[in-house]
Amino acid sequence: MKTLGTVQSHTKYLWFDTKKRKEFIRITDDVQKFLNETGLKDGFILVSAMHITAGVYVNDWENGLINDIDAWLEKLAPEDPNYQHHKTGEDNGDAHLKRILINHQVTIPITDGKLDLGPWEQIFYAEFDGQRKKRVILKALGI
Repeated sequence: MKTLGTVQSHTKYLWFDTKKRKEFIRITDDVQKFLNETGLKDGFILVSAMHITAGVYVNDWENGLINDIDAWLEKLAPEDPNYQHHKTGEDNGDAHLKRILINHQVTIPITDGKLDLGPWEQIFYAEFDGQRKKRVILKALGI
């Protein structure tokens, strides 16, 4: 083990004003820009959706795959007026379930000042009940 320096913590929020109920937004460049601002060379970045009807995931940036993910989620958690949640006056039961399937956060390693993603990996924000202001927290820890 070698001593590398003092651990630092940095936080930033990304805000979204989505135009549609469902959107898949590539945020890799925003996360890398934040990393550049921190000056960190080694560590991790947590990327977490701060809404219970949105998620964050890592996968390929290819329209066919994004459409497949959307269709898969719709098959597993379809828009349906019969969710128990809708008895509370809400209409977004499917969005809560889709968030569970996608997950709400990812942790990305930082190596040599860059996001250490695989060759085709990209970071996405997935919105399932949009058309209002939403946010993602970026929390970087490292040296």
